[in-house]
Amino acid sequence: MTFAEFAFYLFALSAVVSGLFVVVARNPVHSVLWLILAFLSSAGLFVLLGAEFVAMLLVIVYVGAVAVLFLFVVMMLDVDFAELKAGMARYVPLAGLIAVVLLMQLALAFGAWEAAPGAEGLRAAVAPLPGDAQNTGALGMLIYDRYLYLFQAAGLILLVAMIGAIVLTLRHKPGIKRQDVLAQMYRDPAKAMELKDVKPGQGL
Repeated sequence: MTFAEFAFYLFALSAVVSGLFVVVARNPVHSVLWLILAFLSSAGLFVLLGAEFVAMLLVIVYVGAVAVLFLFVVMMLDVDFAELKAGMARYVPLAGLIAVVLLMQLALAFGAWEAAPGAEGLRAAVAPLPGDAQNTGALGMLIYDRYLYLFQAAGLILLVAMIGAIVLTLRHKPGIKRQDVLAQMYRDPAKAMELKDVKPGQGL
């Protein structure tokens, strides 16, 4: 067994085990820490594939920003996770049924899996050879040249999803003071302030 094969099995096993502990961990802080380990293991797999730029993005963006944000939110919010788990207990039978169906579909898919004769050539033709272009240049050529319209369409879909989530969760509650910038700018100082003549030893 070569070192590359040993590293692949090590990162793959670490990613699978950490992903499992993300789900089954009782403490949400431990769950986020396992999630960080899963991201690091996935970054190692990307390095073995020759995608160093994607691996660094995974470490910087997901581990350095998203996972740390999750960790701070979980640690700062006083969420009663026991109450949430108690409410989720009634959905366990339905979730188990869905999991069994998904496992059966995966078993059927892997049982009938056959590689096409030209699959290796098609996978190699997506990106240039490592000697022809650097990893970052090849990724930029794919995203901003060959698949530009699909990349822009994916961005528009994400934008629409973000706007939809904001619209669905936005609630205007009555009785809440909101800032009116124009009213503050055009207010009359004579009406905005009131002078009080406080006598010595007298309160307001």
